Amino acid sequence: MIKLEELHGDKGAQQVRKRIGRGPGSGTGKQAGKGHKGASARAGSEKRKGFEGGQTPLMRRLPKRGFSNLPWQTPTSEVNVAQLNRFEDGSQVDFQALVGAGLISRNAQRVKVLGTGDLKKKLNVKASAFSATAREKIEKAGGACTEEDVARS
Repeated sequence: MIKLEELHGDKGAQQVRKRIGRGPGSGTGKQAGKGHKGASARAGSEKRKGFEGGQTPLMRRLPKRGFSNLPWQTPTSEVNVAQLNRFEDGSQVDFQALVGAGLISRNAQRVKVLGTGDLKKKLNVKASAFSATAREKIEKAGGACTEEDVARS
């Protein structure tokens, strides 16, 4: 049986901390590995990410290409058809109901219903958008799909 005090880590797993500025015999005495004067020898001299010593940084030298739609995107929450089975048969599923069930965030601006899974209940679903398969599955189950901006209503 192995005892707790007999356990040890792999060789080299724990390294001894380098004690800087402890005399010339330590190898890192005098300037403590910081060189002579200058900004990097001072306390609190953390250069910003990508700093190249005054040379134009790589990120500014490279050409800027392409376009990002990120600033204009509308955050959309997705709900799969299979997740709608938690609602009672014949109920109205709208933004408030989805938030109450914990399927989407209260901060969502749009809700899109996707067609993954099967729907076993007849539901009237109000959402910002429906995929073609989601619309087909909801209507096949006897429910109805209504497109409207649900988050802000």
